[in-house]
Amino acid sequence: MRHVHPSEWSWRAGEGEYVHHWLKELMQGESPDMILYGAPLSRSSISPSAASAYPLEFRKMGKGFTTYNLEEDIDLRAFTVRDAGDIAMHTTDILLSHSRIEEATEDIVQTFSSSTTCMIGGDHSVTACAVRGVKKAYPTERIGILQFDTHLDVRDPSELGPANGTPIRQLIDGEIVQGSDVINIGLHGYFNAASLVTYAKQHNIDMVTLRAARRKGVAETVRTKLAELAERVDRIYVTVDMDVLDIAVAPGVPASTPGGMRADELFDALKVVGEHSEVRHIDFVCLDPMRDVATMATVKTGMYAFLEFVTGRVNQTRGK
Repeated sequence: MRHVHPSEWSWRAGEGEYVHHWLKELMQGESPDMILYGAPLSRSSISPSAASAYPLEFRKMGKGFTTYNLEEDIDLRAFTVRDAGDIAMHTTDILLSHSRIEEATEDIVQTFSSSTTCMIGGDHSVTACAVRGVKKAYPTERIGILQFDTHLDVRDPSELGPANGTPIRQLIDGEIVQGSDVINIGLHGYFNAASLVTYAKQHNIDMVTLRAARRKGVAETVRTKLAELAERVDRIYVTVDMDVLDIAVAPGVPASTPGGMRADELFDALKVVGEHSEVRHIDFVCLDPMRDVATMATVKTGMYAFLEFVTGRVNQTRGK
């Protein structure tokens, strides 16, 4: 696979009941249920960020979690996840790094066509690259996006460059996805300019405020919206901007805000996401371990969120 090299973190050899035993390095000839890969880029972030460090810290956090989900009474080890490694980023050339993410994703989704893919970012600019890679791999398919985010991410790349505030606009203006095939859940407060909301309305983005989602229940809202999206598209890409979380539970996210989603709401939502068969790709972005507090509290939340998605995947394969 182009541009992908093994992570500097080595998974513990042998068998065991912890995530760092279960998540193993990808070996030639394997066809796992899920492929994990990192996109350690944050130079394209509008605000100062070291989200490029998250793939490494995410992997390290596997030492603190078991594979057994007490509440669901299931062991995740029946679901095979393999780590393909990290995409090589250029030290200074953002556009080259973006191109590498696109090409690597294209290779991964083509090579492992039956596997779910999970990309660990990186700032949110990496999402546009990955979705373009998926589109190159499956040019005739219609891609839908479910976005968990406080922000619309439709700022103008002609003004900012292909930064982390622009990925959805890049994809719509580039005709990779249709605006009507984008659903954003988690919007709230005073963090999106009126001009950006106007753009979203003009392109028929489905904007679901956090308040509206809570009226119905966040998990049930996600279930309903996924069902609607699956009627229109061939595959669904889910992007989780960790700034959807309230700043109180996500201090390690540069753009987290007051009034955001609770951790348990995101966890329940991601289990629902994992249970949906049309969801083929997911990413987790915009978590900066260098800003984190209390023994990596936000990184722990990120690992928990990932495991809830995998729990949903196990439920889906069991037909639950």
